[in-house]
Amino acid sequence: MSAAKHRRVLLKLSGEALLGQRAECIDQSILASLASQIRQARARKIQLAVVIGGGNMCRGAAGANRREDRARADAMGMLATVINALALQGALQQINVPCRAMSAITMAPRLCEPYDRARALRALDANDVVICAGGTGNPYFTTDTAAALRALELNCQVLFKATKVNGIYDKDPAQSADARCYESLTHRDVVTRRLRVMDLAAVCLCEENHLPIHVFNCLQEENLLKALQGQLVGTRIHSAA
Repeated sequence: MSAAKHRRVLLKLSGEALLGQRAECIDQSILASLASQIRQARARKIQLAVVIGGGNMCRGAAGANRREDRARADAMGMLATVINALALQGALQQINVPCRAMSAITMAPRLCEPYDRARALRALDANDVVICAGGTGNPYFTTDTAAALRALELNCQVLFKATKVNGIYDKDPAQSADARCYESLTHRDVVTRRLRVMDLAAVCLCEENHLPIHVFNCLQEENLLKALQGQLVGTRIHSAA
């Protein structure tokens, strides 16, 4: 395997990707594959922070669309991310990968320690995987925005968004056979064309701080490792020249 392109990265895992092809909340084979790729990345001295979504169990915005209170629905979604974080932590620990699960919402310490930037930075410096749960800890902010925030405050060089689609398309590939997957876009392209693969607030935050984003399909074997090496997988989002 060639050398890694980045030293420290933020990996955003969508909750929906953990579903796989099953109706269960978490497909254990997908979880095991991701854990194995994370172990290989860590072995190559890539420092990894992970923000995990909860869409395989509960989505705050979807709950609000069903006329539930949005703040309460978002709180339910944040709890779902903690469940996913603990599942990933367990999968990593089973293969002897040092990791820390930290939550932006208050939990019993025996379940998940509170998120603290200084402790997270020390853990990354020690080459421990840091799993960030609970979103930002506030309603009305998606886990995409949480990923952008954590990437910036943890001094990550790039934000990787691992999803169940191959990248960013000009139209919905499920509805249009001629949908085209972009190889490269600027942050401004994503905003002006309203390409909704990520929350626009997250994209704008990355644009302001010149943080590149890489969107790819984590269900395809070894895609995470390929992306970490700088191979052309999915869609890259970069600052305008």
